[in-house]
Amino acid sequence: MVASSQMKTNFIRMKKIIFSFLLLSTVLWACKKNELAPFEATDNVYLHYLDKDKKQDTTTISYSFAYNPSLGQDTVWIPVIVTGNKASRSRQFVLSVVDSLTTAVKDLHYEALKPSYTMPADSTTFKIPIIIKNIDEGLAEKSVTLGFRTISGGDFSADLPLPLRTKKVIFSNRLERPSWWMYWQSQLGDYGRLKHQLFLIASGTTELVDMSKPDAYMQIPRTLYYIDSFRIFLKDPATWIAKNPSKGYVLVKKTDGSNEYEFYNEDAPSKRFVMRFFAQVNSYFFIDESGNQIVI
Repeated sequence: MVASSQMKTNFIRMKKIIFSFLLLSTVLWACKKNELAPFEATDNVYLHYLDKDKKQDTTTISYSFAYNPSLGQDTVWIPVIVTGNKASRSRQFVLSVVDSLTTAVKDLHYEALKPSYTMPADSTTFKIPIIIKNIDEGLAEKSVTLGFRTISGGDFSADLPLPLRTKKVIFSNRLERPSWWMYWQSQLGDYGRLKHQLFLIASGTTELVDMSKPDAYMQIPRTLYYIDSFRIFLKDPATWIAKNPSKGYVLVKKTDGSNEYEFYNEDAPSKRFVMRFFAQVNSYFFIDESGNQIVI
């Protein structure tokens, strides 16, 4: 009897062990199955502009060729970033012009975008070059906008909010009166856009010291040097050209019998400044947008 009872106890114990083993095997099999079938989602790309606080920046980009009047075109670099992981292969994504946000004309104001762009292997960031052009003379009087957006295509979806995927650049060849001009108007005279452009070319600086700043007096000698350089240029641009051949400017006499000259950069020949002869003072003067002599 004792032997029989012991055998029964051992049998029950064995059943429990077998049951526990089967239960553990089932759990392990389920875990392994889950590991073999992870959650998958299509990656996205968006425009990676950050403000000074490192937050997503959705403001409009501003650009003026007037600060670089010798340029016939320039490149705006568009940063994009992938929301997912790196891949060991190159991947394709699409950037498209948004017609409703765009007034710029293709080929006149910008080069057409490519049908798709390639994200290099093992990378999650990339910069796309967009070429904007300075061949439209109307840009001296108006601004145009170019809106663009990442869209679904290639290896990426477009599931992210529009503000993250959209950007707009506004550009022109137009200058506005800078805040520092008022402090130096006694030297420079009344403001004019053509005068401002010639100042940028001749002086080699984009701004003069703002005299409202506490340490502004320390920059007065440098500022006077820039203004004097501009004054010398206005009186004798031919000598300035001879001293600065690398800048690419020429002074050419017009062929219409007017005895006028045109000053321009060979890389941007559509942007020309006229010099007119005034017999009463026996001198040539640049002419501003109102038809007046540019003098300081």
